Amino acid sequence: SSRGQETILLGEDESGIRTLAARMLTQQGYNVLMSGTPGEAIRLANERPGEIHLLLTDVVMPEMNGRDLCRTLLVHRPKLKCLFMSGYTADVIAHHGVLDDGVSFLQKPFTTERLAARVRDVLDRQPALGS
Repeated sequence: SSRGQETILLGEDESGIRTLAARMLTQQGYNVLMSGTPGEAIRLANERPGEIHLLLTDVVMPEMNGRDLCRTLLVHRPKLKCLFMSGYTADVIAHHGVLDDGVSFLQKPFTTERLAARVRDVLDRQPALGS
């Protein structure tokens, strides 16, 4: 089943998409922390005592891009998994050097089913060797 109970930190600067994605994830059973900026996401991660299992973030945001946000959070939360989303295609983003090979990517717009499947896929994936 694609339902879960993990905690997901959502980084999305467009409030409509942020609200929609949070609702989709909450309906799947996840605990969602919402942030509109990378700075807010970092603050939430620093303040939260419990585990955060996944960062779901837009690639392109003000202040810093999603990849840099993921890297920043990984310093204190090495087990955190990251799933990047964007309205641009993966090819376009890779061309700009924002995404590396092997990163998890979700194309916008997405359905609840697609979101749930990608999130579950990333959460269930074994950590890379040596990480």
